[in-house]
Amino acid sequence: MSRFLSNATNKVDAKGRVSVPSSFRAVLAAQGVEELYGFQDFHYPAINVGGPDLLARLERRLQDMDPFAPEANRMSLLIHGGGVHMKLDTEGRLMVTDFIRTYTGIENEATFVGRADFFQLWRPDQFLAAQNAARLELRGESRGS
Repeated sequence: MSRFLSNATNKVDAKGRVSVPSSFRAVLAAQGVEELYGFQDFHYPAINVGGPDLLARLERRLQDMDPFAPEANRMSLLIHGGGVHMKLDTEGRLMVTDFIRTYTGIENEATFVGRADFFQLWRPDQFLAAQNAARLELRGESRGS
C-alpha cells in the first residue's frame, strides 16, 4: 500500500495521544518515514500530515516564486509558520498538541482522513460535514437543497 486511503476515527487517550490507523502506519513504514511534518490546511479546519517529501513539495513551489511576492509570503507564512515536526511514539500514536487542538477543535476523538500522499486530522463531525458538502457540490447541489 503506497497511498493513504479511507478514514478512521480513534479516541484521544487521557494523556492526549491518538493511535494512527495501522493502514496509515504501514504506508509510513513503506515510505521509510520516521519524522512527520504537519501543517494547518489552507481551506479546512484540519491538520495535513506527511513525511519530509510533503514539506519538500511545498517548498519547491516556493522556489519558483519571487520570494518577495505577496503569494510567496502568504504561502511561507502558512507552510512554515503554520507547520510543525511531529513524531509517532513507539506504539504508533501521535500527541494531540495545542497546535492541533486549537486549529481543529479535536477533543476526545480524531478522524484520520487519507488524502493519497498525506493524511489529515479532523474533528469527526467537521469531517463528516465537509465530506457531505463536497459530495453535494460535486453533484451540483447546494447545501440548502
